Amino acid sequence: MQGELRKMQVEMASPVNYKLPLTDQLIDMNPLLGQCIELRYSGEIHCIHCGRKTSKSFNQGYCYPCFTTLARCDMCIMKPELCHFHKGTCREPEWGEAFCFQPHYVYLANSTGIKVGITRESQIPTRWIDQGAVQALPICKVSSRYLPGLLEVAFARHVSDKTSWQRMLKNQIEKVDLRSRRDELLQTCSDEIAKLTERFGTEAITWLPDAGLVDIEYPVQNYPAKVKSFNFDKTPEVAGVLQGIKGQYLLFDSGVINIRKFAGYQVELVV
Repeated sequence: MQGELRKMQVEMASPVNYKLPLTDQLIDMNPLLGQCIELRYSGEIHCIHCGRKTSKSFNQGYCYPCFTTLARCDMCIMKPELCHFHKGTCREPEWGEAFCFQPHYVYLANSTGIKVGITRESQIPTRWIDQGAVQALPICKVSSRYLPGLLEVAFARHVSDKTSWQRMLKNQIEKVDLRSRRDELLQTCSDEIAKLTERFGTEAITWLPDAGLVDIEYPVQNYPAKVKSFNFDKTPEVAGVLQGIKGQYLLFDSGVINIRKFAGYQVELVV
């Protein structure tokens, strides 16, 4: 089986179901646990947006021209508080309207300890799974992306907005009471919340005090004691017994590889 890689598709189940896209093929990965598989990189990369051949991938799958011109590659996608749509300087205003002006959630997740994040409504629970979170709890819902970004900045002064991917892959995680931490965080940030409410209006934020806690289980037989990361640009052939899948990582007995990082790479999968 061969084709261009894309990030794995996920389906919420116990454990999560993973499918690996290779161009027009979708490969069920869960049944491959315990088997020896090999991924062979051909040396060819195609931009996931325009399809042109590129010698180097930027921002998880784009050629350099797309990386420098597409709004989805702008810094404000990683840091929504830097949104400049209202200034009329968005690289792609139509795309920005479709992507940014839709319901977003601010949430707490536990991947290597509590972190705060935001995601589009359509990306729940995919976003949490991609981060390797074992618990998640929505805090509030907002109709566009900019305001959640400002809320995230306020919350991130008191809890992390980062994930330690090595610890996440080692499963060095303790369950926590996300509801209690949410309540503490809202109390701690009450002044910042009040200022944002005054600025954007009382109806701009829909708080979710009764939101359900989401627990996530991953298809992993063994977690690595030490994390060795494979890179197709340095090691074009990656092989080993598939021991688990978590986040967007395949966990082999020989090391791990972040599939999302290599979107657009032409590879062959051999079982």
